[in-house]
Amino acid sequence: MKLYSKSKLQSMKHVLLIFTALFIAFTASAQNDKEAVVKVLNTYKSKIEKLDTTGVASLFLPGARVFEGGKDEGGIKGYLDHHLAPELKNFKSFTYSDYELDVKLNGNYAYTIETYIYTIVLEKDASEIKSRGVATSVLRKIKNEWKIEMTHGSYRKINTVTIQKK
Repeated sequence: MKLYSKSKLQSMKHVLLIFTALFIAFTASAQNDKEAVVKVLNTYKSKIEKLDTTGVASLFLPGARVFEGGKDEGGIKGYLDHHLAPELKNFKSFTYSDYELDVKLNGNYAYTIETYIYTIVLEKDASEIKSRGVATSVLRKIKNEWKIEMTHGSYRKINTVTIQKK
């Protein structure tokens, strides 16, 4: 008893091959997108650790919003010019540790959660501030580039007493 003809089996093999190729392409594309999202957030993190906001605005979409510590900081340019850049000038160093990043992709959107500890050493007296932070961000892919559309960060101090280094 013959269930399928030889030509029918050949057609089924071709369909299976096409689906396999599409699955591989989709999986590779998703991995590339995830890596691109990670790169954007790592670039942002790296710039902060270098105490340098040069080029940071290019990681964001025009009209992107920034929320930090319960405050709407507005757009990225205002946040950089009036909050982050002046703040970084008071730091001798800013380092992240225990950094973890979770990325969820949904089409041309990425939803991220970052958890970390950051340590700040102040320029004026070398005192240290250590805080545990979390940030959530939405990134959007436009013209094959991932950009931050919205980010929200909050933190809680780990140490309640400022430690002065000698």
